[in-house]
Amino acid sequence: MGPLEGVRVVEFAGLGPGPFCGMLLADLGADVVRIDRKGARGGLVGSLGATSLLDRGKRSIALDLKDPADVAVVRALVRRSDVLLEGFRPGVMERLELGPDDLMADSPGLVYGRMTGWGQTGPLAHSAGHDIGYIALTGALGASGRPDERPAPPLNLLGDFGGGGVFLALGALAALLHARTTGRGQVVDAAIVDGTAVLTTMIHGMLDAGAWTDRRGRNLLDTGAPFYDVYRCADGHFLAVGALEEQFYAALLAGLELAGDETLPDRSDPRQWPVLRERFTEAFASRTRAQWWEVFEGTDACVAPVWSLLEATEDRHNTERGVFVEVGGVVQPAVAPRFSATPGAVGRVPAVGEHTDEIRAELGL
Repeated sequence: MGPLEGVRVVEFAGLGPGPFCGMLLADLGADVVRIDRKGARGGLVGSLGATSLLDRGKRSIALDLKDPADVAVVRALVRRSDVLLEGFRPGVMERLELGPDDLMADSPGLVYGRMTGWGQTGPLAHSAGHDIGYIALTGALGASGRPDERPAPPLNLLGDFGGGGVFLALGALAALLHARTTGRGQVVDAAIVDGTAVLTTMIHGMLDAGAWTDRRGRNLLDTGAPFYDVYRCADGHFLAVGALEEQFYAALLAGLELAGDETLPDRSDPRQWPVLRERFTEAFASRTRAQWWEVFEGTDACVAPVWSLLEATEDRHNTERGVFVEVGGVVQPAVAPRFSATPGAVGRVPAVGEHTDEIRAELGL
């Protein structure tokens, strides 16, 4: 049983960051009841497929939110719950008479978590959007990629999940702690633009200190530095290099057999970075990824193979640590973070409406 055992969560089915937040809470032991649309045949369709691993460990009840009787079921669910998660556009829940004022009148200690891209307020609040647009508006996308090339979106990990779902979970748990201390719930307005902006805090500090230029691919951590970059090996695969500190850089040079080479450019001079990158490119291209990993594995050179998603599930470190687990025949990431006394667990993905009768019985219906 996880550290959130006893916490009850109601989640309105949606896409991306909201369900991810619910998954994080369910992984850690919360009882998450997902409200699915009655008549849906297999979860949200489209590119996500018939089911989503983001729904693992939850229970599903199928309801029609246009039916007053089913709205009454929602109200009954919320009255016994600690947290509500919804990801509709601003105003939708209010029109359903399920907004914060409606529900918190009966449940003053309720944590009402709202997940949106743009936030509940602002000129874009009612506009449609997706991860790529949210991270674009914060400057995070513009800072990602190589110079003179198009910005490279890091999948939808940065906005939807990093800036969105994780911050909603943080906000929900912080508000829950406050509610259990004071008896007063509150609304958590979690916007992807807000969370993604917070993720860039260190970079803004470096900008202010003059340690970062507002130009993509020319800085210490954006592949501008040749000792923090990705290199192609002889077999076409890649290695990631992050030898920032002096002692790690020394280990990198030793592994590349470049230690003591007086012709090697000074890495502290950014004007020499193009030449230094050429030397590294030539060196890494001389062996395969596997051969280089034999050289660098376990050293402090901060070099790692760039695995594909499937390769990562077979990596020796990931395997021994249990970073990935198999549940229901599906290999997937394990629970994080880890707890010494109350470890979480990965549950299976429920079918739409699978627990409808069970949950209605719990409510006395």
